Amino acid sequence: MPVFTYRGVSAAGKNLRGFVDAESSAGARSKLRRDGVFLTDLALSEGGASEATASGTVSVRFARSVSGTDLAIATRQLATLIGAAVPLVESLGALSEQVENARLKAALGGVRDRVNEGASLADALAAAGPFSDLYVNLVRAGEASGALDIVLGRLADYLENQVRTRNKVLGIVLYPVIVLVVALVVAFFLVTVVLPQIRHVLEDLGAELPWITKVIIAGSDFLTSWWWLLLLIVAAGLVAFRSIARTESGRYAIDRFKLRAPFFGKLVRTVAIARWARTLATLLAGGIPIVRALDTAGRVADNRVIAQAVEQAKESITGGATIAAPLRASGEFPPLVTHMVAVGERSGELEAMLAKVADTYDEQVETAVTRFTAILQPVLILVMVGIVAVIILAVLLPLMDITSGMETS
Repeated sequence: MPVFTYRGVSAAGKNLRGFVDAESSAGARSKLRRDGVFLTDLALSEGGASEATASGTVSVRFARSVSGTDLAIATRQLATLIGAAVPLVESLGALSEQVENARLKAALGGVRDRVNEGASLADALAAAGPFSDLYVNLVRAGEASGALDIVLGRLADYLENQVRTRNKVLGIVLYPVIVLVVALVVAFFLVTVVLPQIRHVLEDLGAELPWITKVIIAGSDFLTSWWWLLLLIVAAGLVAFRSIARTESGRYAIDRFKLRAPFFGKLVRTVAIARWARTLATLLAGGIPIVRALDTAGRVADNRVIAQAVEQAKESITGGATIAAPLRASGEFPPLVTHMVAVGERSGELEAMLAKVADTYDEQVETAVTRFTAILQPVLILVMVGIVAVIILAVLLPLMDITSGMETS
C-alpha cells in the first residue's frame, strides 16, 4: 500500500507532520480528515510509485519493495538499540535515518510518529504496511513480556534464516534456468532467422528437402506467422490461472496438486513444513499463545492444504486434545514431524522439537535441490545440444544431397 508524507494542523492549532498509508491521495486525505488533521501538504513518500501534492502536481517515481534482507537487518539493528537502553522513539528515529530502502524508511518514519503519539509499537507496525502478522504478533508479545529486545533478536534470527535458505535455493537453481533460457533463445533464433534464409537457397537450387527439414521449416513458418497467437494463448492461460488461484477452492486445488505432483511434490511439502515449523517455534519462543501461534504459522506455510491440517490441530487444542493427533490424522505431515511434535508436547519442549524439525527439513530442501540441479544441468545441456544438432542436420542433409548429385553428374 502506498505511504504518503503529510503536513497539517490539528484542531488545536498544533503543526503536524508524519506518514499515512492509503490506496490513493484521496484516501489519505479522507483518512487524515477523520483523524482531525487539516492538510497543508500531501505527497507520496520518497520511492513511491508517484508523488501527489496538495496543489495537484504529479511526478512519477518508482519504489523498491521491502526485501527480507532489508527487514532482517533493520530488525537486528532495532534489537541492538533497544538492548542498549536507547529509548524506543529515538531508536526508531535513528533506524529510519540509516535505512536505505525507501519504502521501509517511510514505514519506519510512520511507526516512529505513531509511537511518539502514544501508540504501542505493535499497533504502529500493524498500521505501517510492510510488516507481517508474524512480525506484529511477536513484537506485541515482546512488549507485553518486557523483553522486546530479546524477541526482536529472535525475530531477526528467523528472518535471516529465511533469507539464507531462499538465497541458497536461488543460487542453486539459477544456473539451470540460465542454460534453459539460452537454449530456447538460440533455438528460436535458428528456426525463425537462420533457417528461412537457407530455405530460399535450397529452393533456388531445386533440392529435394528431407522430411526432417520440411518439419523444421513448417515449424519455422508457424512461429513466424503465428507467434502473436502463441503469446495471446499464454497470456490468456496466465489470466485464467490467476483468476482460479484467487478463489478459495481454486487455491486449495492448486496447493493440493503441488503437494502430489511427481518429482516436485515432496520438495514442496518439505519447504511448507519447514516454514511452518520454523515459524511456530519462533512464535512460541516469543511467548505467543499456542492457538494464535498455530493460526499465524498455518498462514505462513503458504499452502491451503497444510493450513487446513493446522486449523484442525488448533481446534483440537481448544478442545483440550494434543496437536500431534490431528496432524497425524490429516496425512499431510510425515511421521517424523508428528512424532517429534508428540514428544515435544509430552516433554514440554515443543519449541525445541519444532526448531529441530525446521533445521532437518531445511537441510533436506538444500540437499534435494542440489541433487536435482546436479541431474538437471547435464540434461539441459544435452537438450540444448540436441536442438541445435537437429537444426544443423536439417540444413546439412539437403546440402549433402546437392553436393553428391553434383559429383555424380
